[in-house]
Amino acid sequence: MFAKNFTAFIFKSMTNGILCATDFSESSLEALKWAVDLSKKLGSHLTILYTYRLFHQNGEAIEVKRRMEAVAKENFERLEKEFLFGAGISYDLKIEVGFIDDRIEDHLKKNKVSFLVMEKGLTVRNKDAFDDLINHIHLPVVIVPETSVKI
Repeated sequence: MFAKNFTAFIFKSMTNGILCATDFSESSLEALKWAVDLSKKLGSHLTILYTYRLFHQNGEAIEVKRRMEAVAKENFERLEKEFLFGAGISYDLKIEVGFIDDRIEDHLKKNKVSFLVMEKGLTVRNKDAFDDLINHIHLPVVIVPETSVKI
């Protein structure tokens, strides 16, 4: 009886949601594929998180922000057509200004998430920040190499 209840508890906790961090690079597509497959298998909602830094000149921050978000939405629409439409999952896109590790941690505090999925390149760009993130979060992290095997 304990094993059955424990298994049900684990499965229920693993269906909270999946967060996939992306930079819309070719290698991050592999992470998105993994996140979509995982979402299908677990019946979990998928949130795709794109973060960017806001560098501006001459007080043009609002216009730079608009352009960055427009490009992100165009990239997302391309991915949506290729990977998400017809996948049979619920999903959304979050576009946020800031460091990726801070935005991930903030999202995890505000939302129930079972897995974090990201491509390897996002983890090595700022190794110290990634190490700090891993020490602060308490959930499985799937790090996907540029070319990966299907789950």
